[in-house]
Amino acid sequence: MNKNLVQEITATQIRHDIPDFITGDTIRVMVTIREGNKERQQAFEGVVISTKGSGSNKTFIVRKDSAGVGVERNFFVNSPIISSISVIKHGKVRRKKLYYLRDRKGKAARLEEIIRKDKIAANLAATKTNADKKKAANREKAKAAKEAKAEEVKAD
Repeated sequence: MNKNLVQEITATQIRHDIPDFITGDTIRVMVTIREGNKERQQAFEGVVISTKGSGSNKTFIVRKDSAGVGVERNFFVNSPIISSISVIKHGKVRRKKLYYLRDRKGKAARLEEIIRKDKIAANLAATKTNADKKKAANREKAKAAKEAKAEEVKAD
């Protein structure tokens, strides 16, 4: 079989709207659930304990505690039932498979949160642009106030 043909077909199946996340990150996966002829969105929020595969076959396992019971769910990254994925926080981990979290409960199952430098840069850029917009808006307001005051002085 032609490898290029296989690569072209798998490239069309890969989704590009999924954010980058790694093992240890806490994510919220919005899953489309079909019940009869109705569809709804349901959130599944937990820690990514494993990722494996590549390309269109990439999968990840998310673990959460629900009423004191550990629940794990496998997802295909490119699955059509996933409507969106959002990264909530990044955990500090030293391994790629966090299966040891299965034996831990409560506070023992927590991961230390880290702040990634690339996320800081993105947040700073967004903050700067927002701050610049606010400053520009304030300048416009001040300019409009000065012009209104000058018109009042001319009218008197």
